[in-house]
Amino acid sequence: MIPKYDRPSTPVPGNWPSGPAYPKMQPQDNIIDATQLRWQDFFIDTKLQRILETALENNRDLQLAALNVERARALYGVQLAKLLPVIDGQAGMVKQRYSSDFVSPGTPNITKAYSVDLGITAWEIDFFGRIRSLSKQALEEYLGTAEARRSVQIALISEVARAYLVIAADQANLNLAWSTLTTQEGVYNLVLRKYNAMLVNDIDLYRAKTQVDTARVDVVSYTQQVAQDKNALNLLSGTPVPEDLLPVSLDSAGPLIDIFPGLSSDVLLRRPDIMSAEYRLKGAYANIGAARAAFFPSISLTTAVGTASSQFSGLFSGGKGTWIFAPQMVLPVFDANVWAAYRVSETDRKIALTRYELVIQRAFKEVADVLAVQGTVDQQIAVQQSMVDSAQKVYRLSGKRYANGIDSYLSVLDAQRSLYSAQQSLISIQLSKLVNEVRAYAVLGGGTEEGEGKQPKRSFLEEKALVSAKHKSGKSRH
Repeated sequence: MIPKYDRPSTPVPGNWPSGPAYPKMQPQDNIIDATQLRWQDFFIDTKLQRILETALENNRDLQLAALNVERARALYGVQLAKLLPVIDGQAGMVKQRYSSDFVSPGTPNITKAYSVDLGITAWEIDFFGRIRSLSKQALEEYLGTAEARRSVQIALISEVARAYLVIAADQANLNLAWSTLTTQEGVYNLVLRKYNAMLVNDIDLYRAKTQVDTARVDVVSYTQQVAQDKNALNLLSGTPVPEDLLPVSLDSAGPLIDIFPGLSSDVLLRRPDIMSAEYRLKGAYANIGAARAAFFPSISLTTAVGTASSQFSGLFSGGKGTWIFAPQMVLPVFDANVWAAYRVSETDRKIALTRYELVIQRAFKEVADVLAVQGTVDQQIAVQQSMVDSAQKVYRLSGKRYANGIDSYLSVLDAQRSLYSAQQSLISIQLSKLVNEVRAYAVLGGGTEEGEGKQPKRSFLEEKALVSAKHKSGKSRH
């Protein structure tokens, strides 16, 4: 009853975007498959590795995702168990008084009956695959939830790494603010000495004082920002991160591996969020099978064997055995709910297909954005570094000219502002490059550590059903 599943064609181009903003395509042999790359091999900074290990162990969002997997697995087990009959044992005693109008003269009007039975009650025999379809749907939901957990873990790893890098960048900005404050205090003292010697006017003095106060404001601002960044990292880690594990600058954050997606966008199909969406699409197909089976007869069986007696002491004596065999078939003649449920299942399949395609399109856009940054960020850093070098020279020469009385303090002020702004922009671009490398790891389906995501031992029926589903999935993909 389940419609044949064929993987839909991807609603994105087969190749990545090309142009001035994108890096040149590399030979296929040099491609690093992010889905097979352990995060320990990508994030080689030992401090960051320890923080990531802490987050993977303590993050509550990841724990909720793991619990959702356990819940989906349990629901699958519940649905799978419906294929087997439920055997119950029953024992009972009935004592009843009849009206004298309904019993023969001399017959006692109070009776007792003892019984013990073992049997099956209303077991649905799945001739038309309704229960198997629902089991298939529960299996796909379970597999999709497991992939969703992987997606949450990859997102957590990338978010922790990004928060770590943001701390490094803001700490670099704080160090720059402190260095600027020290420099401005030295300049202010120089201007003050000139002011006391009546060599400069009040305007130069207050301009120098303004620069000192501005640097102090930046120190306080970045001190606050670093504290908030640490709070964000503590939340992601699920526990306070020791100070000795935090970076002091971007240079101390450690290098990352440069990942390139390769020539084809088919790599997206290995992303866990896309795999999760595809599992749910397959589940929608299975749900159609269950809705179709509802149009056919439902056959159930009730059977039991036991013993009955009017005396408890004679309950297990010879000749007291009983049995019952009661098959039942229900044929839906007119049931509007069945037709409505079928239409709902068809609509659910279309919704799942649209979501699957939307996830792929978003993934393609995310990778394309990463590639656009990857192809231009090194040029940005080179240009910005050149601007910093030029601004430093201008600032140094302006200071000398001011000290020799050639220029006014206004030229020194402008040069200092330009240098400070250029240095901040350089830190920002350097952060963008590192964050983009982390994002590339995530958007390409980022691998995880060996042994992660292991599930509890499955029952025989679950293991058999999972193997069958994976075998069929492999056939459909080929």
